[in-house]
Amino acid sequence: MGFTRAELEAFRDREVDDLVGPGLRLLFVGINPGLWTAAVRTHFAHPGNRFYPALTAAGIIDREIDRGTGMTDADRAAVVARRIGITNLVRRATARADELSRAELREGSERLLRFVAEHRPAVVAIAGITAYRHAFGVRTAAPGRQPDTPEGAERWSGAALWVVPNPSGLNAHETVASLAAAYAAPAVEAGVIAG
Repeated sequence: MGFTRAELEAFRDREVDDLVGPGLRLLFVGINPGLWTAAVRTHFAHPGNRFYPALTAAGIIDREIDRGTGMTDADRAAVVARRIGITNLVRRATARADELSRAELREGSERLLRFVAEHRPAVVAIAGITAYRHAFGVRTAAPGRQPDTPEGAERWSGAALWVVPNPSGLNAHETVASLAAAYAAPAVEAGVIAG
């Protein structure tokens, strides 16, 4: 499946439904949907995105997701059955994340905190250090597990917080293997895979 630039532009500002089910353990958070994601209604969808190959390589999911055509209903059910969810900081689709304003990212942080309070995942993994810094005003944050603090535990409704690499093909210094290692750590803490 392919799209012309004009076809993709028709999906600008569209939203993609969150993928979430009962017993959520691990919540992955993207920055915002890309146009391809909006077109196929699947988070992290694009032929060049390494999210699903990395999840498969880490053993977090056990099926290949077609990044070009998006998830089937069976794919969605399988991800939810693994107690994994996916959402975004900002809901509107853009061609590139750098089209978002800092104000949108800050508003997205508040939406995300409400989402976490409602769904109570054990672990939240935000994909993208720069977006995390802007959204939450933590300019010195480093990738990886974020420090536990009483304020943080309350803010995140008891969930452990990780910041992991963005899987976009634009993040060229990451590989499927390095992404798999980065995503495995929060999945172990969430109890989704064995340590």
